[in-house]
Amino acid sequence: MSLSLEHLRRCSVAVDLGAARTRVYVKDGGLIVNQPTVAAVNTRTGSLIAVGTLAERMTGRTPRHIQVVRPVSGGTVVDIDIAQRMLRFFVGDKVRRAWRRKPLLRAAICVSHDADPLAQRAAVETLAGLGARRVELVDTLIAAAVGCGLPVAQPEATMVVVCGATTTHIAVLSLGAIVAAEKVSVGGDIIDRAVLEHLRTRHELLLPGQTGFPLHEVLRNADPAAGGAEVHGRDVTTGLAKSVRVDTADVQAIVRSPLTGVLDAMRGVLRRCPPDLVADLADRGIVLAGGSARLTGLHEMLAQGTGMHVHIAERPDLCAVEGLGSLIEGKVSPADLDPLAH
Repeated sequence: MSLSLEHLRRCSVAVDLGAARTRVYVKDGGLIVNQPTVAAVNTRTGSLIAVGTLAERMTGRTPRHIQVVRPVSGGTVVDIDIAQRMLRFFVGDKVRRAWRRKPLLRAAICVSHDADPLAQRAAVETLAGLGARRVELVDTLIAAAVGCGLPVAQPEATMVVVCGATTTHIAVLSLGAIVAAEKVSVGGDIIDRAVLEHLRTRHELLLPGQTGFPLHEVLRNADPAAGGAEVHGRDVTTGLAKSVRVDTADVQAIVRSPLTGVLDAMRGVLRRCPPDLVADLADRGIVLAGGSARLTGLHEMLAQGTGMHVHIAERPDLCAVEGLGSLIEGKVSPADLDPLAH
């Protein structure tokens, strides 16, 4: 997909529609939406019951006629109607009324580097539900790299790994373009499922499918002096409430297997790069972005497996939307971004 800086500067809205969270950035207004990409729907009437945090809390706790859905999977909109209605609810009537006064509302949205025409069309139609007359598609990897402050337009290599809820995108960038990239189906949700299975088999503890807070975050923030993290759930045998203390070292060993897929994909990307660019990366290192960049054991495993420095972005979950925001605001020097214009 081509990227026109001139067109991006005319955009008023930037959207990062992820599988886990939706973020909306408005020119001259900053980030106005940062909510879970979840909606609760009444299957009898088709009406929207709740969206965002409230809908996420309903997971596993609703009657049969209310269904909690995720309209985005793997960075692709799979339910355009629900995604449109969810975005309209997030933005609010006041903002949408202001947008309707604009004769030609332009918006930008992040899409996967390997998005097919159908996925790109779904992204465009989703923003059309907000009143956008023109939609600019921006590669998630480039947006995240800009949000991390990487010099993506320079004639030197930068490597960014965007870790999402369901997928991880890996790319080496140079001169404003992707030299090599790969996507692997490993993310925060997969890690959580591995930990849940470990708790069920090792400790006979059954946890709900949605705990309200990512399980790997609970374990990552555990106090080592306390012997790990205390997790509450239901005993598999008796069905009664049960609490166990989980050693974070055991968890790191459990999640190492699915994380191997990310490491293998990174090695594949590096093998497809010219030696000069790989040499640049040896000095500069690798940057982790995305909502799951702080997965338990990911940082250490990638550094050990590649032999390179691995840095986690300052605000990894907001890198993509902040990169889009910088592009539409014109905060990045045009001279630095000239190679991006096609």
